[in-house]
This record gives sequence, structure tokens and C-alpha cells, in this order.
Amino acid sequence: MKTKNHFSSSVIANLIASKRMGIRAGVEHRFVGIWVVVVNDRAFVRPWNNKATGWYRTFMKDPLGAIEISGREIYVRAKKTRGERLMDAIDSAYAEKYNTPANKKWVRGLILPRRRKTTLELIPIQR
Repeated sequence: MKTKNHFSSSVIANLIASKRMGIRAGVEHRFVGIWVVVVNDRAFVRPWNNKATGWYRTFMKDPLGAIEISGREIYVRAKKTRGERLMDAIDSAYAEKYNTPANKKWVRGLILPRRRKTTLELIPIQR
């Protein structure tokens, strides 16, 4: 497994433009649709539910998985995110990207401390 450290500019553009992307933790899970934000050309995700069988907990056991964006499957490694300034920037990115009245309730939930601590950065890898 070789890490590329960053997504291509076209993938970043797709992540920014897309309201949802597919994510699969490990190899046994199916793709599920989630929200993704980009900060400083880096991709970040947070789970809404922290279920024992969900994608977040699977990534905590095995950080390898994949995303599906614009018809492409890209292998990723998930990495815990730390740092208050970065977390604040991620909160702002969620609020800016998902700014419809219907989404505001969900954004307020995603920036709660219990969800902030589950923030993952997705890093592309080559398999």
C-alpha cells in the first residue's frame, strides 16, 4: 500500500461540488452516502451515528477503505483528525457547504463536541 498524501485537483473539485459521496470502510461494508468537506485541499468526514457496526468504528479497527465519487472508486486510509483550528475550519466548511434551511439542523449536530471528536481525514492510497 502506497500513500499519495493528497487527492488530485479533479477529485478535490468533485468532492467540493458533490453534496454526497459514497464511503466504504474495510472490504466487507457496502458503500453508504455521506457528507464530505474539503479544507486546505484535504477531505474530512464525520459520522452522524457512531454505531458499533458503522463505517466510523470499522475505520477505527482497520483504516483502509474506499470512496466513490463521480463514478470513480478511490482507495483511502482514514486518519483521526486533531487540532482546534482545523476542527473549527471543518465546522465552518460544513456550515458553508450544507447551508440550506433543511440542512441547518444536521450541521448543528455535526459540530457538536461528540461528533467533532470523530472527524476523519481521508487520504488516498494506491493498492
